[in-house]
Amino acid sequence: MSEQGGKSGEKRPGTWASLARAMASWRTASVTLLSFSSGLPLGLVWIAIPDWLRSIGVDIRVVGLITLAQAPWSFKFIWSPLMDRYVPPFWGRRRGWMAVAQVALFATTLALAGLGEHPEAAWVVGALAMAVAFASATQDIAIDAYAVEVLRKEEQGVAVGARVALYRAAMFIAGSAAITLAGRVSWKWVVIGLATLYLPMLIITRFAPEPEERLAPPKSLKDAVWYPFVGFLSRHRALEILAFVFLYKLADNLGGTLLRPFLVDMGYSDLHRGVALGTIGLFGTILGTLVGGAWTTVLGLGRALWVFGVIQIVSNIGYVLVARAGAPSVWLMYSAIGFEQVTQGLGTGAFSVLLMRLTQKRFSATQFALLSSLFSIPRVVAGPIAGFLVYSIGWEPFFWFTMVGGIPGLLLLARFVPLGVRDPDFDVQSRPTTRTVSRPMMVGSAALAAVVGMGLGLVTTALLTAVQNLRKAPQAGFDFATPFGALFQPASVTDWVTLASIIVFGLTVGLLTAAVLAARSGAFYLPEQEAPPSPSGAPSP
Repeated sequence: MSEQGGKSGEKRPGTWASLARAMASWRTASVTLLSFSSGLPLGLVWIAIPDWLRSIGVDIRVVGLITLAQAPWSFKFIWSPLMDRYVPPFWGRRRGWMAVAQVALFATTLALAGLGEHPEAAWVVGALAMAVAFASATQDIAIDAYAVEVLRKEEQGVAVGARVALYRAAMFIAGSAAITLAGRVSWKWVVIGLATLYLPMLIITRFAPEPEERLAPPKSLKDAVWYPFVGFLSRHRALEILAFVFLYKLADNLGGTLLRPFLVDMGYSDLHRGVALGTIGLFGTILGTLVGGAWTTVLGLGRALWVFGVIQIVSNIGYVLVARAGAPSVWLMYSAIGFEQVTQGLGTGAFSVLLMRLTQKRFSATQFALLSSLFSIPRVVAGPIAGFLVYSIGWEPFFWFTMVGGIPGLLLLARFVPLGVRDPDFDVQSRPTTRTVSRPMMVGSAALAAVVGMGLGLVTTALLTAVQNLRKAPQAGFDFATPFGALFQPASVTDWVTLASIIVFGLTVGLLTAAVLAARSGAFYLPEQEAPPSPSGAPSP
């Protein structure tokens, strides 16, 4: 029996009744409001602090290094098992961690207030920015896990759209609005104001409802790391689902990564670019995500992924027209940006609901952090790939290529959500043991996969660097050996972070390989007491 079906004979509320019920829910309201607390530190660290430091005369090289404070958001899955395993002594497993993170955000943000006019303290600002980012990433883990556990299925779509709206609003307040306000008052008072915004968030956390289903944490840290992998990979077509998560937004990521340089090359002024990307783009994304999340409830997740997936692929046709126009056409450019951003938001709304449905509540912190990290990888690699393609084939063919690049995601979608399916079933199924995999075989395979993963990371990183160098100095020719060798001789903080990222990637590939073998064989599947309860409440056969 599916979770949506309910008890036998129970009448399922209609689509619009479910939507209205979800919008009036305190569960939805609390999850939405808490997303404001997630957007504040992101706007501060990504936007405001680099602007702040440069405006008081800090060396641009130092500012560039301090932007590495963004790293905790990319690596948050590393400590997410700790938040599945350990429970704070107050407010429950998820709200307790939220409260700890919010207190840390208040303290670290407030500590920045005394450094606003001291460029010699740039490294202290950088250290505090890293602390803010770490606390923020920890809070994001807890809030995402809380949303997975507390929301009912019919509430997820509405919550996703509303969360993005408040998240973006908070980013704007802590980023662009903070920069503007600092010019009128001072950074000290702006930062104090941002810090105090976490206090009402703490109150919301205190009174947010606990999940209806109470799940015991994993019994050990090893279980908290291992079972999320095995549990997810025990789903039908799990590897294809992972590939889909990686590829579904690829066309958007490729098309959007170089929008600013594209508009510059097309001859649009600073004013027009600012209006297009800072206003039309922002509101288009918010509107699209609100509509996409809400209509995922109306259409059903399966249909929404198909409809919005097709729409977001063809959305780059507007940029083809802008490139073909030759001379600047402001309204054509505004229309292209608005249409693409709305469709991107539609896809994001449905896709975010998918991530929530794929996450097991027992391991929601670790699994959601892993899935969202996998989802973010295409945004990282899209820039160098897009730059090389534009350099080679030009803008118009590039945007045609991005639309073709979205097709593999839809082909994978057809594998686990055939056309016409309203709500796919992602329940974890017990698997009979097909063949025994010994522990030495599993460990050896995982070690080999980790080495291959690290090698792939090294080659890919060196190749992208070589391509970038070729673009900067074509006369020097293509040189792969130099950037490849430099990876083994890190000389700066950036180099060490890059090398650490490659190592983490390789270890993750190794762990994933071991989990695949365990899940496919059934030999190391979750023991009965650790498996999630069946939707009907009946014991597993």
